[in-house]
Amino acid sequence: MPNILVILIACAALLSLIFFIATVAALRKKELFSSAFRFLLALLALSLAGFLGMIVIATAGYRALTYEEIAAVVKTEPTGAKGFTAHFLFSDGHEASYRLAGDALYVDAHILKWKPIVNILGLHTAYELDRVAGRYIDLKEERENIRTVFLLSRDKPVDMFNLRQRYSLLRPLLDAEYGSASFINSDKPAYFEIRVSTTGLLIRKVGREAVPRPIR
Repeated sequence: MPNILVILIACAALLSLIFFIATVAALRKKELFSSAFRFLLALLALSLAGFLGMIVIATAGYRALTYEEIAAVVKTEPTGAKGFTAHFLFSDGHEASYRLAGDALYVDAHILKWKPIVNILGLHTAYELDRVAGRYIDLKEERENIRTVFLLSRDKPVDMFNLRQRYSLLRPLLDAEYGSASFINSDKPAYFEIRVSTTGLLIRKVGREAVPRPIR
């Protein structure tokens, strides 16, 4: 959570409280115009705190992205001719496994790129892995065979990616918001790095020695 945003939220909330107290004081003195003006300022400060708080909540789960970052390491184990298990070791240390149908490992992500004016608040290009699925090489099999898709992102009250798609109000803040996906054949036991860069998602095969610790 960006420290600057937290400080701004606290300041806006404090200003709102001060103006509300000033409003009550003005009402007791029967200063109607002064109380109305102070009440308006209190609402504006409270709205600002709420808006900044929404940004913090909506970007929870997104990780700041530099030039290129390893989002997860995956170990694939075939379970049949058209199936495999993908064991994920995520960058935050937690693990998860998914049984998938298909010939290839497919992963997609949400990427948020903020405009420079918002960078001063501590918000920079960020990403969140969204889904993992099995992918068939043959289009006919993709249409007719069983599909397996699992959610990688974590539940949150609001999501900035969805908010941007729904509200044009956020357009001045976000330079771009887009989905990026990549896939790679998984017909043999192997290890892969899922990397995210400012240009998108990629999956790279690596040796066992590149994995920081054993994956179940």
